[in-house]
Amino acid sequence: MKPLLLLVASLTIAPSAFATTIYTWTDSNGLIHYSQQAPQGVDAKRISSDDIEPSKIGTASPIRKTAEKEPESDLAKSAKLIKEKDAKQAESICESAKHSMSLLDTYNRLTRKDPVTGEDVAMTEEDKQAARAENAERVRLFCN
Repeated sequence: MKPLLLLVASLTIAPSAFATTIYTWTDSNGLIHYSQQAPQGVDAKRISSDDIEPSKIGTASPIRKTAEKEPESDLAKSAKLIKEKDAKQAESICESAKHSMSLLDTYNRLTRKDPVTGEDVAMTEEDKQAARAENAERVRLFCN
């Protein structure tokens, strides 16, 4: 009988033994914080972990965003026109863009001509990224 009484007593006391004190407060930006340690200099509300009801997870289905069709850019319009009228020129632009992408991906130190002075100037990483984006767009438009 004694072991049974001990088991029943431990089962009734056990849930409260696992409960912890939690402090919650809102900062000046409106963010709500939770901590097991009381913050200094902040008016924090003391709650028990038993009082917090867990949120349900996975009850709402994700909503697929419909892709908004962007207006066609000037480059896309001119690419379409070139592809319709002069297939050789479109192929030449495609090959040139692929070659430029290859150079940009292969070499670290690249130079370009300064349009004002005509001197060779080392390309910065920003220049390389812009050139990659421009040539990737040309590949997308002319290499289909």
